[in-house]
Amino acid sequence: MLTIGRKAIYPSQGPCRIDCVVKKVVDGRPMSFYQLTLLDDRGGALFVPVDKVDAIGVRLLLKKSDVPKLFAALEKSTKRTRALKERILENVRSITAGSALDLAEVVKALTELRNSRPLTPGESRTLERSRRLLVWEISEAMGEEKTAVEAQIDRALTRRKQK
Repeated sequence: MLTIGRKAIYPSQGPCRIDCVVKKVVDGRPMSFYQLTLLDDRGGALFVPVDKVDAIGVRLLLKKSDVPKLFAALEKSTKRTRALKERILENVRSITAGSALDLAEVVKALTELRNSRPLTPGESRTLERSRRLLVWEISEAMGEEKTAVEAQIDRALTRRKQK
């Protein structure tokens, strides 16, 4: 599970380093929290109750060996949800689920939709955010620059269009 010094993903926030376990008193009860530091320029700290890690969706960083499966998933066609409200709910669920494959599905579906018609402002922000989180996680897992990962994602999405 989560161990100090390893990298983890906090859904909707991105890759973090697990720094330590901190004990705090909340409502008169002692509680243990993982202290996570975001691995971006902001470097903010997040405190996650140890007993709520699974419920929140915190998970270990994607393994390097899983990245090819992720790119293969980006190349497969996606099922489109027609109604805007359903798409929004589906995307929110996928992003908060925290899985890299779920993020890839959001990126793939919204990119495909953008290629057929303009996205709503909310969908554009969701695509940008999902893509940023996906690029960031793959970059951390592979030890590659974000620009190189972005190019790989673009190639995978282009191969999907060509099939």
